[in-house]
Amino acid sequence: MVYGEFFHRPGKDEELIHLNVGGFKQSVDQSTLLRFPQTRLGKLLKCHSEEAILELCDDYSDADKEYYFDRNPSLFRYVLNFYYTGKLHVMEELCIFSFCQEIEYWGINELFIDSCCSNRYQERKEEGQDKDWDQKSNDRSIDSSNEESSIFDKELEKFDKLWLGEIRKKVWIRMENPGYCLSAKLIAISSLSVVLASIVAMCIHSMPEFQRWDANDREIEDPVLEAVEIACIVWFTVELVIRLAAAPSLKKFWKNPLNVIDLVSIIPFYATLAVDTKEEESEDIENMGKVVQILRLMRIFRILKLARHSVGLRSLGATLRHSYHEVGLLLLFLSVGISIFSVLVYSVEKDDNESELHSIPVCWWWATISMTTVGYGDTFPVTLLGKFIGSICILCGILVVALPITIIFNKFSKYYQKQKDIDVDQSNNDQKEKCNELPYFNIRDIYAKRMNSFISSLSSVGIIASDQDSTDASSIQDIEDVYNMTSVENGTGK
Repeated sequence: MVYGEFFHRPGKDEELIHLNVGGFKQSVDQSTLLRFPQTRLGKLLKCHSEEAILELCDDYSDADKEYYFDRNPSLFRYVLNFYYTGKLHVMEELCIFSFCQEIEYWGINELFIDSCCSNRYQERKEEGQDKDWDQKSNDRSIDSSNEESSIFDKELEKFDKLWLGEIRKKVWIRMENPGYCLSAKLIAISSLSVVLASIVAMCIHSMPEFQRWDANDREIEDPVLEAVEIACIVWFTVELVIRLAAAPSLKKFWKNPLNVIDLVSIIPFYATLAVDTKEEESEDIENMGKVVQILRLMRIFRILKLARHSVGLRSLGATLRHSYHEVGLLLLFLSVGISIFSVLVYSVEKDDNESELHSIPVCWWWATISMTTVGYGDTFPVTLLGKFIGSICILCGILVVALPITIIFNKFSKYYQKQKDIDVDQSNNDQKEKCNELPYFNIRDIYAKRMNSFISSLSSVGIIASDQDSTDASSIQDIEDVYNMTSVENGTGK
């Protein structure tokens, strides 16, 4: 019996309401339930038809005037105690989510929870929500990794219907899955090495020590760097052509951002060749050298090819793609803060001759580097009030940047774990396929065949008697001698 039931006993003359909650029967007077008319039991007393009653309870007996509810009887005791005392109490052993669902069903607000249990209830509820969110995130990550693994398996099934499907399938797996076999790992390491060599060559080319000029003050390529560049482009082109030839679906092939990056990384080289050829044919084209320089600078896109071999870069791309709301929120906060502090510092610094903050666009630049806590030091306030505004700008920038960054970091952790799970699943599936391709030997069957042939040879010699129970120690010795002789003869025959 619950605490509140001791303090109120219905009299004989009062009209009672008979309740049956999951087998727990209790009679309550109407005045007790009418204290809270907005609850389910309070609304039940205002019903004037059986249809209206059945909308609020699961069953109703007109003969016994009993209302039946298919709910948890143990939790209903706390609900009944609420009608007697006007306060809800939450025991330590109760499940918070079950209790929350139960009081929601009975139409009782959480605000009725007594102060002695309110803080503990809210803490346990928030803790449970955080765990539930993490569990759902992990489930979504596992489900999405399984979906991507199944998509990869479906792509492999398409090779069965294609021309040279078996060969193209082997090539595709080795190009797409570095963990498939040793050759796939060598291809991935070689591709990564070529990408790094191309980036290093581009950086070295920008150094004055390696720049050469002809008689007309036109820049010419260093022979060694040019050879490295051509070798890298040949590798990138061959790799892209092989992937394109082995792809099961050209439409899905070009939908993959990594394949688009592969194409963009080689376009500047061929575009530069076309521009150089056109420049030799028509000397009157102006600014052609600037076009060539821009096309050469576009080679920096090759660094994005590292995403094919890096789980972290792929996770970063997926995070930015799915966090555009948070990124937009970050840019909005920064834009508002920059606009406010740039105008404030301009109004303070514009009359000072030593200050360089004499226009709002310059103040925008100062507010941007201040709110992002970069602080180049090229422009800064010189007045006391300007420095005070700058201090507030820096503190607000830290808070503004920190809030959305936390959400983006959590998403990055989820996607990073997801990408790792996908790679592990693909490696495990490949290992299972390899194990299925290995030959199967049943040692017990091989041993039984050898023993049958050995016994048959003994039977032909006449060592084994017809009576199976007449075997003694001398016959066993004879069997061992014959086995040794047979082994010697087999060895001599070999």
